[in-house]
Amino acid sequence: QVQLVESGGGMVHAGGSLRLSCNGEGFRRSAYTMRWRRPGPGTGLKWVASIGSPDNTQTYSDSVMGRFTISIDNANTAVYLQMNNLRPDGTGVYYCGRASYGDRGQGTQVTVSS
Repeated sequence: QVQLVESGGGMVHAGGSLRLSCNGEGFRRSAYTMRWRRPGPGTGLKWVASIGSPDNTQTYSDSVMGRFTISIDNANTAVYLQMNNLRPDGTGVYYCGRASYGDRGQGTQVTVSS
């Protein structure tokens, strides 16, 4: 059974940084493209960033390009999201998961104050 656990959220002022972590069980991380999402306008989740399989190609939404970095650990088990120069519109619960599968963990809350 696939399980995903996000952590690392918190409260920061605008311009601050946070590093989110995602640990997964029940699947081989290297076989899947992984993504981070957060709530968007209205209903549903908005894609933030992905790291591909098997080449680890990183892609980002326009709103976070140049400020966020997605990466994996050397053991290829955890996925990270380094978030720099955070803005108040980055507030929300961040979820990781396998792209195209719709799975996610419980999320980790990020709050950015102005």
